[in-house]
Amino acid sequence: MTEFAKYQHIETFGSDEVEAIERGTVHLFPKIDGTNASVWYDERGLHFGSRSREITPDDDNQGFAAWASQSDALKEYFNRFGHHRLYGEWLVPHTLKGYREDAWRRFYVFDVTVGEGDGMEYVPYDRYQPLMELCGVDYVTLMAVCENATLDQFIRALDANTFLMQDGKGAGEGVVLKNYSYRNKYGRVTWAKLVRAEFKDSHRRTMGVPTIKGTKLVEEECALAYCTDAFVKKEHGKIVAEKEGWNSRYIPELLGRVWHAFVTENTWAMVQAKKNPTIDYKVLQQMVVARIKQALPEVF
Repeated sequence: MTEFAKYQHIETFGSDEVEAIERGTVHLFPKIDGTNASVWYDERGLHFGSRSREITPDDDNQGFAAWASQSDALKEYFNRFGHHRLYGEWLVPHTLKGYREDAWRRFYVFDVTVGEGDGMEYVPYDRYQPLMELCGVDYVTLMAVCENATLDQFIRALDANTFLMQDGKGAGEGVVLKNYSYRNKYGRVTWAKLVRAEFKDSHRRTMGVPTIKGTKLVEEECALAYCTDAFVKKEHGKIVAEKEGWNSRYIPELLGRVWHAFVTENTWAMVQAKKNPTIDYKVLQQMVVARIKQALPEVF
């Protein structure tokens, strides 16, 4: 039996819980103002959650469980991808009242996870978005992909966002920043939020999304230069040989071994190549982790 799993708290951008989340690749999403909900599946069928507990059509959260239990799109999704858990926003009147009439009482997925407990992992947007389209499930659409962007650039990007809002009815609640390679200094996956008042229209499904690029970091340059696909796969191959196979529970060991080998083998080369640079090793480690995931996407 699969249990209810509470969704993470979204931290305010600039707090120590999300320090340096902007380093590397950030996916920028609209933040919508409804009520948090979730859907998952086990051998007993579909299950539904509010922000804090499991709910049922008879013990509901503003009608979400009753609606979701009858959703053909959700049934189709879990027939195909029963190992996923969907988190999203059930759009019912809350603080903002300016959403389009056809947007209300619908479920908009904003995160997908696999695994349970300490083994839970987030599925990146690029992987789950086609699955939503395939099954007809509504989802929060991507605003922009940001590379080492600054706060000012994030704020300017907000001008492109009126997700689900009626024309002339003002702006959405804010935005959420997700860095799928990020772990905060406490070792947790955490997203950040920015809240603003003014946005404009966009049509991201048909027009695509912009790419926002900040200044390339010396840490990123070092990771790209020395943490090559071959370098990562060599350490992965060592683990496979030692363990006589691969299991996802070896991922922490892989991350640790690649990082150790990277620092041990490449520090002098980085010092020479960059002429005694100032390096933030926390940022460098985040960049190395990102490179590991790029080199071995099938592992993650």
